[in-house]
Amino acid sequence: MKKLFAVALATLLSYGAQAQGEYDPFFRLGIKAGANLSNTVGNDLAIGNGAFNFKDNGTRSVGFVGGVFMRFGRQFYVQPELLLSQKGGQYSIYENGVQDDEGKVDVRFSNFDVPVLFGYRFAKVFRVNVGPVASFRLSDSGKIGDSFDKYFDGDGNVNTTVDNNVAFGYQAGVGVDFGRLSLDVRYEGNVNDVVNIQYDNANTAAKLNRKGNLFQATLGFSFL
Repeated sequence: MKKLFAVALATLLSYGAQAQGEYDPFFRLGIKAGANLSNTVGNDLAIGNGAFNFKDNGTRSVGFVGGVFMRFGRQFYVQPELLLSQKGGQYSIYENGVQDDEGKVDVRFSNFDVPVLFGYRFAKVFRVNVGPVASFRLSDSGKIGDSFDKYFDGDGNVNTTVDNNVAFGYQAGVGVDFGRLSLDVRYEGNVNDVVNIQYDNANTAAKLNRKGNLFQATLGFSFL
């Protein structure tokens, strides 16, 4: 099995080197698509000595990501991208120590992402890159607010907001080029909140603040 894997890897690298020798432009323009494994991290929310708990259950949400990319440069390069990206996370709801009938809430956000990556390519095949990303909220499932409204039923003041509908963060990862094909694996983190819930009544004031993070894998094709 190890020999078979070694032969397959050597063949793939050989093909990549040959294809790269035939196609190695200064400027690339292409499309890419793949998947996100996303979650949100931060403080959980507990109200009324455990009467209501809203907790991250540690399960990542699977979402689509895809769009266009440009790359300027060969060994050192800049790669801006325009992407549609689905992100989110999963939460468990507990009332008086018992999990809610819904069991969990799968929170989904649809975003327009603009990463700008700065990278270094070596051996004409392998890449490392890092850079900032701005994520503009297009829509969300609304399930966080629905869950709070269902439980509180008008008791108190629940204010569910998304931080200016814009999240800023960073991406860092590695990539491999095989001619016109590009495979990328990245990690993304946010520096500001993507979820901000405030609950206030006469007896308590609580907040739920969460930042997003994800692992992303994409396959790209350069047509220029």
